[in-house]
Amino acid sequence: MPEYFLDQTYQNILYQREEVNFKEFEECVFTNCDFTQCHFTAVTFIDCTFNNCNFNATKINHVAFRTVHFNRCKINDVNFAMTDKFIFEIHFKECILDFSKFYALKMKGTTFTNCSMIAVDFMQTDLTSVSFANCDLYRAEFDKATANKVDFSTSRNYTIDPKNTKLKKAVFSLENLKGLLFKHDVIIE
Repeated sequence: MPEYFLDQTYQNILYQREEVNFKEFEECVFTNCDFTQCHFTAVTFIDCTFNNCNFNATKINHVAFRTVHFNRCKINDVNFAMTDKFIFEIHFKECILDFSKFYALKMKGTTFTNCSMIAVDFMQTDLTSVSFANCDLYRAEFDKATANKVDFSTSRNYTIDPKNTKLKKAVFSLENLKGLLFKHDVIIE
């Protein structure tokens, strides 16, 4: 049975490799914490918030994120594909998510606000009703994703092939439509 922590605040902690494994955190807040050395295994976060935390290249394996908010966090090169799919809900605000992977996840309703998402992997991901608000999606991969009702209207640098990505009722800005036409080698002025 995992250790259970409710309504705790953690600040300025450098977590070691297995320090949080087999633990459940509910309504906890982590501020200025460093998880880069962690190899998460069987950890559950419910209604938790991470502020200014560092997850660069953190290993995540069988972790549950149930209504978790990340604010101003560094989350480079993290593979979320091995997370627990049951009640998976995460939100990102002002985060750096470059080179992270969300391969084949169901991310309906997720919000990304003011995030750097360079070369993020969304292949085969269900992004229905996701909001990318003012995000940099340079080289993000959407192959075989479902992006129905996604709001890309304030984001930039995306390249999406409508032949390989479901985009029904997705919203785009006129100035960034070139990201949908890149394969056709047309010039838009």
